Amino acid sequence: MKSILDNKPELRLQIGQVAEVAGYLWQKGWAERNGGNITVNITEQIDDALRGLPAIGGPHPIGKTLPHLKGCWFYCKGTGRRMRDLARDPMANGSVIRITPDCAHYEIVADLPVAPTSELPSHLAVHDWLLTKGSPYRASLHTHPIELVALTHNRKWLEKDAATRMLWSMIPETKAFCPRGLGIVPYMMPSSVELAEATIRTLADNYDVVMWEKHGVFAVDTDIMDAFDQVDVLNKATQIYIAARGMGFEPDGMTDAQMQELSRAFGLPK
Repeated sequence: MKSILDNKPELRLQIGQVAEVAGYLWQKGWAERNGGNITVNITEQIDDALRGLPAIGGPHPIGKTLPHLKGCWFYCKGTGRRMRDLARDPMANGSVIRITPDCAHYEIVADLPVAPTSELPSHLAVHDWLLTKGSPYRASLHTHPIELVALTHNRKWLEKDAATRMLWSMIPETKAFCPRGLGIVPYMMPSSVELAEATIRTLADNYDVVMWEKHGVFAVDTDIMDAFDQVDVLNKATQIYIAARGMGFEPDGMTDAQMQELSRAFGLPK
């Protein structure tokens, strides 16, 4: 079957990264059943030939008007689809959509009429906000990292930057590769407008990774691999903390002075 990826190496690379990350999420146990979502703004990989393709589904209402997404194209994980299946065949378990000129609807363009994730309005709202800020970030990831979720069942880690400071202190790479830390959003109904709005407010407070209490993580970055990497290093730091506690002691962690030295050496934002 002819695919939108045929003879489009840059677009194929973007979707290939999504498939690779989906496989990692499944292997790590972070994507049970159909858990988790991925959306990537692929507008920069769309040429005139692709813009002329007819829709194969829609237009469907987004539920809100997102003016900065006019003319934008996205790859989206399909609703009810499993990450392990997306890893094997991303175009059968996700779809390419484009935003219509009214910025309030989307059309499915390729390869199959796979309905996007039910959380699409929330993801698109984040992408719209990113464009308003002139951000280079084009990928968003929602997943359920086991140890990070477990951390949120203890109230002390839900205080602003309490988890960030502890996780940064476990190993220098955490601060280096997730330099804005971990924002916290208190428990809210999954897929709700309130959760989406709280996520955007937290991102606006200078975070790239947002922890949803007792639920999962939402991360944004330039591409899906970098978004995954931020979550991966944060969860590794959590595992180090848990390992130390399992050995029967509270880990010392790096000192504030050591972390400030790291920030100066690498020009980190916090």
